[in-house]
Amino acid sequence: MSGWRINVDYTYIDQDELRSGGSRATPEQVVNQPSDASLGGGEIEKRTINRYYNVSATYRFDADWGMTFVLPYVIRDHSTYGTQLQPYTPAAIAPDQISNSHVAGIGDAKVLASYQGFLPTHNFGVQFGIKLPTGHYGGQTDDGNFVGHPSTFNSGPNLGQSLDTSLQAGTGSTDLIAGAYYFQPVSQNFDAFINGQFQAAIKQNLNAPGADFRPGNLASVSLGLRYEAHANWVPQVQINWFHKSADQGALADRPDTEGTVAYLSPGISGSLSENLQVYAFVQVPVYSHLQGYQLFPRWTGTVGISMKL
Repeated sequence: MSGWRINVDYTYIDQDELRSGGSRATPEQVVNQPSDASLGGGEIEKRTINRYYNVSATYRFDADWGMTFVLPYVIRDHSTYGTQLQPYTPAAIAPDQISNSHVAGIGDAKVLASYQGFLPTHNFGVQFGIKLPTGHYGGQTDDGNFVGHPSTFNSGPNLGQSLDTSLQAGTGSTDLIAGAYYFQPVSQNFDAFINGQFQAAIKQNLNAPGADFRPGNLASVSLGLRYEAHANWVPQVQINWFHKSADQGALADRPDTEGTVAYLSPGISGSLSENLQVYAFVQVPVYSHLQGYQLFPRWTGTVGISMKL
C-alpha cells in the first residue's frame, strides 16, 4: 500500500565467547598460537555488548516502488585484556589487565530503494542503496597519532588509547548495497520467503598511508517459513547465513575479522490494530567458522514496533 510506515526496533548482542574456527578458544591459545605470529603474542578480548536502536521510515509510492531511510543509534561496551606476549601466564587475565570502553552515538545511515513490479503478484523484488559515513569513526596509528574522531578506552592499562576502528560507531566508508527477495504461499496456512543482500565499501574517509581502513564486504541470505492461520499473530522461523570478508588497511585487525556464521531464528509478529504491528525474534547460532580469534554471541534478540501513518 502507498504511504509512510515508521519502524523502531532494538537489538541486543552480547559477544561473550572467544572462538576460533568453529570452536571455543582459550586465552592460552590466543597468546601461544596467535593469528599474527609477528606480534609475539595476541590480544585477549573479554566481552563486547552491543545495543542497537534502529529508526526507519519507508515510503511506498505505489505497489512497485518504495524508499527506506534507516538511522541507527549504537551503544557498545567493550572490554579487553589487551595484547599479551608469549608465553601465556594466568597473570595475563588478571583484573588489573582489563581495559574498558564505551561507545554511544549515531551509527551509519542507509538509504534503500526497492522495486517489486516484475510480476503481477508483486512477490519478487530487488533492493539497491547506499550506506553513508554518518557515525563517528577513526583509530590510532602505530606511531600513536589519532585519525578521525575515535572513541577511546576509559579505564585500564589502555586508558586514553583508541578503541579498534572496527568497534567505532561508524566505519568511515560509503558502501553500495544490493539485494533481492521473493515470497510465496506454499499451502493454505504457510508462506515461505528468501532474501539476500550484499554490501561493499566503494569510498573510505580513512585513506591516508599508514592510517587507512576499509571494512570487509558483507553478504547475507535468509530463508524462512511463516504460519498464517491466525491473522493477528504470525509465528515464523528463519535460517540466517552471513559472511564477512576481512577488514583491510593499516588500522584493520585483518587476521581476526573474517568469518561465516549461520543462525536459527524463531520469532513472532502481531497486529495490535490495523496500522500497528509488533514483532520479536531471537537468533541462536548453529554454525560458525571464524578466522583468527573473535568474540561471538551465544544468542541475539530483537524486538520492534511498526506503524503505518
